[in-house]
Amino acid sequence: MSGNHVVTFTDENFETEVLKSDKPVLVDFWAEWCSPCRMMAPTVDALAKEYAGRVKFGKMNVDDSPSTPPRYQVRGIPTLLIFKDGLVADQYVGVTSKDTVVKMLERAL
Repeated sequence: MSGNHVVTFTDENFETEVLKSDKPVLVDFWAEWCSPCRMMAPTVDALAKEYAGRVKFGKMNVDDSPSTPPRYQVRGIPTLLIFKDGLVADQYVGVTSKDTVVKMLERAL
């Protein structure tokens, strides 16, 4: 799993950790068997350190948490969703550059 700046989101803690967060939250929907997801992990980890205290970062394993991804139309992984005030503020499906994720984060701040 990731560094201490990235938390694990589950169906059980999603509402508390993400929807009720007082700051923007980046959720990385992923799975162990997904090689593009593993390609995104270092980017997510690096940005979690850079944005520590301003944005909450977490990963949700779609195999372990089957209820939440369909609620947000997550059909392909990796999918990055940025939540602000309990709503999806931005999203990206697939592997992308750090610059793209930074632009998404900056729009949410």
